[in-house]
Amino acid sequence: MTPPRSGDLLYVTRSASVQFINPIFFRVIRVLGWPTYQGWLWLDGYQLNIKGDATARRSIFVQQVGLRSGEVAASPVDRPRRDRTTAPARASRGRVRRDAQ
Repeated sequence: MTPPRSGDLLYVTRSASVQFINPIFFRVIRVLGWPTYQGWLWLDGYQLNIKGDATARRSIFVQQVGLRSGEVAASPVDRPRRDRTTAPARASRGRVRRDAQ
């Protein structure tokens, strides 16, 4: 397996390192040239959410054989729209209705 390159999208799981009990999507900026154990890499990049937006910049220490290419959703999840004409009216805050007294 070739090392990741700048721009690669990875799905980092526990198979890459025990710290990733909860898997993450990771966009590689670069492979850091720091000395490591055989088969391990330091990666600099961005942690992504499910929409593909960067949420944090991180440097991670992972096993190369445990890395998988990832794929995030191309578009946000479609949610049904609520028609504003049929939406229930919201009560004003801090006001007491006269008929409720």
